[in-house]
Amino acid sequence: MDAKETLKQYFGYDSFKPGQEEIIKSLADGKDVLAIMPTGSGKSICYQVPAMLLPGITIVISPLISLMQDQVKALNEAGIHAGYINSSLTERQISKVYANASEGIYKILYVAPERLETNGFLNFAGKADISMVTVDEAHCISQWGQDFRPSYLKIVDFIDRLSKRPIVSAFTATATAEVRTDIACVLKLQAPKVVVTGFDRENLIFDVEAVKRKDSYVLEYIRKHPDESGIIYCATRKNVDSLFELLSGAGVSVAKYHAGMSNEDRKASQNDFIYDRTSVIIATNAFGMGIDKSNVRFVIHYNMPQSMENYYQEAGRAGRDGETSSCILLFSAQDIMINKFLLEHKDFTDIPEEDIDLIKQRDAKRLQVMEGYCRTSGCLRNYILEYFGEKRSAPCNNCGNCGREFTEIDMTQDAKTVINCVWETKGRYGLNIVLGTLLGANRARLKELGTVNYKTYGALKNRSESELRLLISQLISDGYLYQSADKYSVIRMGDIAPLKDPNTHVLVRTYKDEEAENQKESHSRRSTDSLTKAGYELFGNLRQLRLAIAREEGLPPYIIFSDKTLIDMCIKTPTDKNAILNVSGVGEAKYAKYGDRFIEAVKVFLETHPDVVTSIRDEDVAVDANTMHQIKHKSNKVPFFLNPGDAEKYEYKDLCLISEIRDQLNSITTADNVKHLFGTDIFRLLTEMGYVEERKVDGRDMPNQTDLGLSKGIGAVEKISKLGNTYTVLVYPPEIQKEIVEHYTREGH
Repeated sequence: MDAKETLKQYFGYDSFKPGQEEIIKSLADGKDVLAIMPTGSGKSICYQVPAMLLPGITIVISPLISLMQDQVKALNEAGIHAGYINSSLTERQISKVYANASEGIYKILYVAPERLETNGFLNFAGKADISMVTVDEAHCISQWGQDFRPSYLKIVDFIDRLSKRPIVSAFTATATAEVRTDIACVLKLQAPKVVVTGFDRENLIFDVEAVKRKDSYVLEYIRKHPDESGIIYCATRKNVDSLFELLSGAGVSVAKYHAGMSNEDRKASQNDFIYDRTSVIIATNAFGMGIDKSNVRFVIHYNMPQSMENYYQEAGRAGRDGETSSCILLFSAQDIMINKFLLEHKDFTDIPEEDIDLIKQRDAKRLQVMEGYCRTSGCLRNYILEYFGEKRSAPCNNCGNCGREFTEIDMTQDAKTVINCVWETKGRYGLNIVLGTLLGANRARLKELGTVNYKTYGALKNRSESELRLLISQLISDGYLYQSADKYSVIRMGDIAPLKDPNTHVLVRTYKDEEAENQKESHSRRSTDSLTKAGYELFGNLRQLRLAIAREEGLPPYIIFSDKTLIDMCIKTPTDKNAILNVSGVGEAKYAKYGDRFIEAVKVFLETHPDVVTSIRDEDVAVDANTMHQIKHKSNKVPFFLNPGDAEKYEYKDLCLISEIRDQLNSITTADNVKHLFGTDIFRLLTEMGYVEERKVDGRDMPNQTDLGLSKGIGAVEKISKLGNTYTVLVYPPEIQKEIVEHYTREGH
């Protein structure tokens, strides 16, 4: 029986889909294969048909129990004897599977990668005639893939242990060129036939909707498509639960699925959806692998996924029958923050220490790609395909963006202003600092960094933040700017040479958003705007303490103290009862329950950060919310300086703390109406001189000398706080003190 006859007899198909026949022939001829085929293109047939043609048994390594069970059930229904081994079976059942496989009853045996190193499986494999090992979801073997699983590395050891090397085939739906190379190398594929059938799913219509009321959008969409089956993906269990309550309360036939549910409840929900007892399922990304439901008419992503690989795989569960289906991503800026939080808490168990930073960089880059997808005004289908290496010249005319009426705005001058701002930052700061500077935001962090003194501060105050985000996204896409791919990504200069040509224009496509038209963008100050970098760090510490207390008490965190109260603590830094009772939201009862623990946390922070400034308020530094021009004309205060005679009053000491230098400078200046000098101002100056820098120590930013600073005599002194905490402070010799004094003396400006 040949391949086509096998296809017809067991699967009922008269012909192969694109790529299938080529893959099957290569495997039947004994060649290794690496195949990248989108969801719904028939990957499983590519190894199931050869398994029937080859003499021995085929071992299929699969990551999910549900996938194994569904595949095996379908194969047995088709008349192909197959089995699986996973944790859902008893030891007695597993022994029976081994016996059947050893007797040649099974042609295909599915196993989890963890099973490969067990004694029972190794004993079986040592005696069995294994013709082929197939690795499904092969991207899981790549540390640079979006879903790396350390257990997949055991596959290579297993194959190496076999007395006779079988044919090795690997399949995945989504893999960039880099990941494909990684798969081939790690699996030690021998001159593999690499087949990429193309990533385009022409029947899928992609759309991105920037909506603020996501619940209303979802409810309205389902009401307009009452007879259609769909999946709604959410980033968190909380979102799944709340959306489930909303839809079920509105009478929608809906199920839910996430890891917080019991196995029985998850299985029941999955079956209800598969067997059309419910039309809609709301789930986290734990749902979907191996689910072969052909009539899913829509996939809605309630939150932006962490990577294009994840998005395309999940969206691809729509329209597996080839019928037109919708893939809608509901985007909000908060999605980026949620995903950053999830990535920061990613489990790196079993990952080599030296690889963790690089993986974090890849994760951050993937998140940038997804944000770019959500913000692009270009063809959405082409954006996806180009990410996976398929270059397209013409738009698809069949996605949400191609169907919108866009207006092109010439933002060339604005683009040059953005580039000038990035030049002023010297590539040291991220997107939020650049945006805040251009908009002239009144934030302590901008004052702390000194960007309020930039020529570009407030230069684009007449633009909305969303317009500037769109512009910067396009500048990055066009290569004029570059965004680093690390946890604290910064915006740097790219190739701006083309902009020197007066005929070069930056045209930004935008469309009228009805919802945005009805809701004015808020320019009111946020409560955190007065916090410096250190203030944010203290805020984070207090939130962790609040969470710990909430878990102890079995209460929601906001019941302990609101964010507003914690922010006020960061501003007032209370270290005794009277001070904390002066914090907004702290009464006698709350103080009696929690006050001492928060006071201690503040004390620890202040003692380990002796020169810290946690907030800068308008009464400290007069900064108008709109523009630096207004700062200079509405405020009488000017940046700190010394008159020439003041410098002679400075008393030099062998080694000084920054706080001691700061206090002396503030006390000796005779200049009128100057702003108060902060320790952070001096530290920033020393950073620009190349003498000091901040480094991560135990997850915290701590000051350190550079090699140049060490050569200049900057020392480090270890101290122990009253609470027993060890911390390090820098001390500065007379030579450095003199450079600081000269910098602030007016003649030196």
